[in-house]
Amino acid sequence: MTIEWNRSPGPTLGVEWEVQLIDAHTRLLRQDAAAVLAGLPGLQESGEHPKMKHELMQSTVEVVTGICGTVAEAKADLAVTIKELQRTAEPHGIVLAASGTHPMSDWRDAKMAPVQRYSELIEQLQWPGRRLQTCASHVHVGLRDAAKAMPVINALATYLPHFLALTASSPFWIRADTGLASTRSVVWSALPNTGPPPGLPDWTRFEEYMDTQLRAGTIRTIKEVWWDVRPHPDFGTVEIRIADAVPTFREIGMLAALGQCLVQLFDSQLDRGYRLPARPTWVVRDNKWRATRYGLDAIVITDATGATAPLRDDIYELLRELEPIAWRLGCAEELAVASEVLQYGASYERQRAAHAVDDDLTSVVDALVTEFAEDRFVLPEDGGRS
Repeated sequence: MTIEWNRSPGPTLGVEWEVQLIDAHTRLLRQDAAAVLAGLPGLQESGEHPKMKHELMQSTVEVVTGICGTVAEAKADLAVTIKELQRTAEPHGIVLAASGTHPMSDWRDAKMAPVQRYSELIEQLQWPGRRLQTCASHVHVGLRDAAKAMPVINALATYLPHFLALTASSPFWIRADTGLASTRSVVWSALPNTGPPPGLPDWTRFEEYMDTQLRAGTIRTIKEVWWDVRPHPDFGTVEIRIADAVPTFREIGMLAALGQCLVQLFDSQLDRGYRLPARPTWVVRDNKWRATRYGLDAIVITDATGATAPLRDDIYELLRELEPIAWRLGCAEELAVASEVLQYGASYERQRAAHAVDDDLTSVVDALVTEFAEDRFVLPEDGGRS
C-alpha cells in the first residue's frame, strides 16, 4: 500500500496536552467533561471545539494547538485555550491539573466519554482499556520528506528515556506509591501496538508493515498504532507520545523544545549525509523500563556492548549539544527548563516530596493544582519556586 505524506515546510509544532478535571473541594477527578465541553463558547456546528476535545474518560479534556512555527507560539496558543477552559470549568466547581495519573482517584469510578470510537475501542480492549484513566503530553514536529520519517523516529527512540524521565509525573495509583516514576507508562503498555517503535528502516517498510497489520485485522486504522514515537502522515509530522502529562506550561514548553530541537538536528544531519544514532531494540526497551522505574536516577545503556551511564549526565550532555539549535529555533529559554527539572526535580519527585511533608495525598493534588494554575514548581522546602 502507498501512504501519502502531507509534507511540512519545516520543523513546525503541534502540541496535545491532556488536562484533568479536579473537584475543587474533594480534589478527586470529576467525570464531567461532556458538561464542560458543551458549555464552551465557539463550538462548531458539530458541537465540537477546534482546540478542546474529549479523551477516553470524562475526567480529561485534551487541549490542542494549531500548526505553530515556534515553541513560544505553541505555548501562547495553549494559554488562550486553557484560560477558556478554566472559565468554563469554574462554575461547575472544577479546577484543572495535569499529571500522568491522579494520585487518589480510582479508575473503576471513571466514566467513558460519549464518543462512538471510544465505545468501540473499549469493546475491543476490555479491562486494559477501562483502566486508562491516565494523561499524556504529545508533541508533533513537522518533516518535509517521508523518506526521513523512519530514520528520525529510530533516532528519537534512542532518547525515549530522556523524554520520559524529564516528564514522569505518575508515581501514585489509587492512593498507593507504586515505586515507579511513570505508572502511566505501565498502564498504557498493557494495550496492543504500544511501546517503542519496531525499528523499521525506511518508509517502504513502514507501508508494508501497515498493509500487513490492516489485512490481518490487527488494526483498523493507522491511528491505532500507538508507539512511543510514530509517524503521522496526515499531518506530515513525527509524533512524540511517550511523555506523561506535565503539570506546568514551563514543562510543556520544555517538552516541545526538546522534540523540535532533536528533529531539526536529525533532519539536518540527514541532509549532510550523516548516519543517525540508533540502538538495538532490546537496548531501547530496557532503557525505557529503567526510566519508567527510576526516572532521572536511571542508569541507561549507551551501546550494544552493555556500557552504561547515569541518565542525568546523558541529559546534561544532550542539552549542551542542542543549545545552539535551540537558539536558532528561538526556544533556548524553554529548553533550559530541563536543567531546572534536573536541579529541582521532575514532577514524580516533587509529588513524592509533597506527600512526605504530611503523608496526605490531598496535599499532592493541591500542589499539582497550584503548579498548573501558577506555572511554577511547588517545592516543600521553600514553598515553591517560580
